[in-house]
Amino acid sequence: SDLVFLIGANGTGKTHLLLAACAEAEAAGLRAAYLPLAAARGRVRDAVEAYEHADLIALDGLDAAVGERDGDIALFDAHNRWRDAGRRVLYSATAAPDALALTLPDLRSRLSQCARIALDVLDDDGRAEVLRLRAQRRGLQLDTAAIDWLLKRVDRDLGSLTALLDRLDRE
Repeated sequence: SDLVFLIGANGTGKTHLLLAACAEAEAAGLRAAYLPLAAARGRVRDAVEAYEHADLIALDGLDAAVGERDGDIALFDAHNRWRDAGRRVLYSATAAPDALALTLPDLRSRLSQCARIALDVLDDDGRAEVLRLRAQRRGLQLDTAAIDWLLKRVDRDLGSLTALLDRLDRE
């Protein structure tokens, strides 16, 4: 589908996936636009119109920008234009469309028609694997004991773990 809605709690990788999709689109010669909607609250119409001609539009954090009638109408209008023009649109939010504080039932209906992908929070085995792979890409070798030690002593969300790897790499 050209319209995809990612659902997941904070720290499940929604932003990472949207940015990766934009990078892949650009590598394929397409115009991609990433818009963190929390930064556009109160001026959603201007923000979405700035990306009108992108082939792929990634709207991150939809739940942070909805709930204001003007913004919801702007999203509804943009969604319809982009769909009619055959644009690829990726949305992300912490909740499904039916659980968002939307003021416009028609927007809820349009968003509910998107293909949905639910992202789960990684368990400790998943976090350990991410740490191992990211360290390996940086040329760092972390054995199982080191990873277990880190997971017991630092914040275990992926953002904190990635920041820790950055710090270890610099040191």
